[in-house]
Amino acid sequence: MENAGKLILRVMVGLLILLHGLAKIRHGLGDVEPAIARAGLPHAVGYLVYIGEVVGPLLMIVGFFARTAAAIVAFNMVVALLLGHAHEMFELTTHGGLLLETQWLMLTGAIAVALLGPGRYGLDRGRTRISRGETR
Repeated sequence: MENAGKLILRVMVGLLILLHGLAKIRHGLGDVEPAIARAGLPHAVGYLVYIGEVVGPLLMIVGFFARTAAAIVAFNMVVALLLGHAHEMFELTTHGGLLLETQWLMLTGAIAVALLGPGRYGLDRGRTRISRGETR
């Protein structure tokens, strides 16, 4: 059951982030560009979002280098929160929930995958077991 939970977590977090990346592939960087400019960073830095929202999530979904991929997604989410939402990170809605609850859930979900690993149902399965010397 633990491995099924890890599978559900990494696939859903990966898929939800990937959808944002696919939208950026289709429609451009959107709000990322002005956020990068406001931070005084080079325009080219904005294209790193494709690693955090396309490559990382795809690797998470299939469970290949899942811990590293999840760490990249988590870093991407931290940057998104700081550059795009710093003024509203802890703002509450009129219903009492966090305004950015989706972003926080994606960040903490990615951190959880980075800490837990892909589980038995991922392409990392053989690689991580061998590298740890596990036989079962």
